[in-house]
Amino acid sequence: MYQWRKFEFFEEKSAGKASIPSEISGNVRCCSSGRGRIAVGCDDGMVGLLDRGFKLSYAFQAHAASVLFIQQLKVETVADKSLASITGLGFRVDGGALQLFAVTPASVSLFSLNDQPPKRHTLDQIGCDSNAVTMSDRLDLTFSWLNVQDLIVGRPEAVYFYEIDGRGPCWAFDGEKKFLGWFRGYLLCVIADQRSNRNMFNVYDLKNRLIAHSMVVGNVSHLLCEWGYIVLILSDKKVLCIGEKDMESKLDMLFKKNLYTVAINLVQSQQADAAATAEVLRKYADHLYGKQDYDEAMSQYIHTIGHLEPSYVIQKFLDAQRIHNLTNYLEKLHERGFASKDHTTLLLNCYTKLKDVEKLNKFIKDEDGRGEHKFDVETAIRVCRAAGYHEHALYVARKAERHEWYLKLLLEDLGSYDEALLYISSLEPDQVGITVKEYGKILIEHRPAETVELLIRLCTDDWESTKKRMTNGMHLVMLPSPMDFVKIFIHNPKSLMEFLEKYISKVGDSAAQVEIHNTLLELYLSDDLSFPSISQEISNKNRDPIVGRHKGITNGSMTESRVKMKTENKDLKKEKDHLERQQKGLALLKNAWRSDMEQPSYDVFLAVILCQMNAFKDGLLFLYEKMKLYKEVIACYMQNHDHEGLIACCKKLGDSTQGGDPSLWVDVLNYFSELGEDCSKEVKEVLTYIERDDILPPIVVLQTLSKNPCLTLSVVKDYIARKLEQESKLIEDDRKSIEKYQVSISKHISKLFSKFARSVACCASYDDFQWFGKQASEIY
Repeated sequence: MYQWRKFEFFEEKSAGKASIPSEISGNVRCCSSGRGRIAVGCDDGMVGLLDRGFKLSYAFQAHAASVLFIQQLKVETVADKSLASITGLGFRVDGGALQLFAVTPASVSLFSLNDQPPKRHTLDQIGCDSNAVTMSDRLDLTFSWLNVQDLIVGRPEAVYFYEIDGRGPCWAFDGEKKFLGWFRGYLLCVIADQRSNRNMFNVYDLKNRLIAHSMVVGNVSHLLCEWGYIVLILSDKKVLCIGEKDMESKLDMLFKKNLYTVAINLVQSQQADAAATAEVLRKYADHLYGKQDYDEAMSQYIHTIGHLEPSYVIQKFLDAQRIHNLTNYLEKLHERGFASKDHTTLLLNCYTKLKDVEKLNKFIKDEDGRGEHKFDVETAIRVCRAAGYHEHALYVARKAERHEWYLKLLLEDLGSYDEALLYISSLEPDQVGITVKEYGKILIEHRPAETVELLIRLCTDDWESTKKRMTNGMHLVMLPSPMDFVKIFIHNPKSLMEFLEKYISKVGDSAAQVEIHNTLLELYLSDDLSFPSISQEISNKNRDPIVGRHKGITNGSMTESRVKMKTENKDLKKEKDHLERQQKGLALLKNAWRSDMEQPSYDVFLAVILCQMNAFKDGLLFLYEKMKLYKEVIACYMQNHDHEGLIACCKKLGDSTQGGDPSLWVDVLNYFSELGEDCSKEVKEVLTYIERDDILPPIVVLQTLSKNPCLTLSVVKDYIARKLEQESKLIEDDRKSIEKYQVSISKHISKLFSKFARSVACCASYDDFQWFGKQASEIY
């Protein structure tokens, strides 16, 4: 027979001081509890109601004879003089059905009280003696086999449970069952021990198969449960109140005996809160860990997940080097959603140390259809990458749509540049732009042509997915600017040049056209095709187009400090490339500033600086001429000692009839006068135009040319002769004009005086004479 363990989970609370009040003179024949009071029926027909202090609160005469059975319901107290054969009654409420169990010494029956008259259903042909009947608690759900409000019947050989359809499970307890009760899932029994001739009161925990309390009692007349206590009324009217100890006390008792499984079953059966259960499990796990039963200890620690701090468990198994147990625990943490980034890192490190690819695959890839990942994605990628499991890292990154990580793995770890480009092409345009900015340098370095082609499609309307964005039937395409991607070409300016050239060939008019042309100009004009840092610096600063415009343009000449000297020994191939780029640069300068355009589609002053820094004469001449900076134009020829070009330029730009500036010839004359070498031919030609437009007096010309000691008088002899002849002719012409005017004036004056004289003769008075005198003075 199974030996029940005995514990003292209950204790007496009344210390034997309570008793039935003296106002109740008869012998107590029956009792019933409920509604915060105890009802007692006596052999003199009286029914009394006792309060919590066992004081009589109310009494009445129920019958003339003895009260045999009493049952206290929710609404009223029912007292019945039943037949002597009834040994127990029990009400059962199931929904709207009201049923009554009735027990006699010879049978157990069930009555359906909803039917009139009530129908009887016999459950068993064996009954029991009086008081060995009770009902299980309606709210007790701790037993899976126990129905709500079962009838419990005690017989000498066992205790039986009855359901509405017949006898159920039974428990074998030897001895006569004088009283049965049910308290918070415990079975209460007063058993007569024939061997010792004593009455034993036992409290059975049926689920955990232990005796929660056992004590010797006197002659018990009634067993009740009220006020959270078990109440035993003895035949001498004394009362014993027995209360359950608190959970902590019970657990301490079990822990001292190392009965951890009993403790676990106890807290679970009594529906303790999860935290309390976890604490019991932790203590049990600690006990097993101390006995080096690591596998079983870990199984208990796993049950504490969600309540016990994971680091408590992890530290123990790190110290013990129990990597398999640790792996198991970390897996369960992830499955139940309590894993942190550090836990993910540790679990993946366990897999990699164990080289358990199968579990790693299951952890990483067995996520389909489960919604969110059960681990931190970025942590998983980092750990797999560090351990060399790139395939797993790629799988996680792609599934989680962590594009930056996926591309980092492809480009930095695997060198899969073509696959990376293909992946980028599958993304949405806005994501493509972000991704290319991040990883474009690597792509340009290894796959320049393919990357340029991808950018061209992105920055133009060739990207298929952009065409899907429609509102009211119209395309709304937000195309990125090609200038957004310039920095990825920092180590490959040639590809940048190709990218921008292809872009402007496909897009005729762009909002970034000025920036694009500025960048291309710097690429075209640089000696070694370096990254366009100047134009980028200007673009980034968003400088005022007015401020600093004339920097680098000094008195019509290039600042010497900005002229980049060409090396004598250049590689021929580079030189050829440089010349080709310069031709492209000149073509861009001209095409972007046509005659019908007021302003160019590039920063003209930046273009001047670039031409100056790179000694690009043709570009400078074009820009100065377009800007009407004619003095700067001729300064270019002067610096290069291009006398033929200088004179030709002055013929074009110094012609006043064509809107030119004749004063340019003065600058040219000054240039030759300070040259310090024989330039007679050029000076003679210059003097021709100075003489033609009469720009300078001869004396100034002579003073200017006298500065050049290499020039002889023969250079100006013809010029001076012509000028003297012209002056003589002018003097003669002036003399003749003077003589002509003198004769004309004399004749005119004579006529005026004659007219005046006639007028004086005709004066009628002295006033008239004065008036004519005044007129004559004015005429004179």
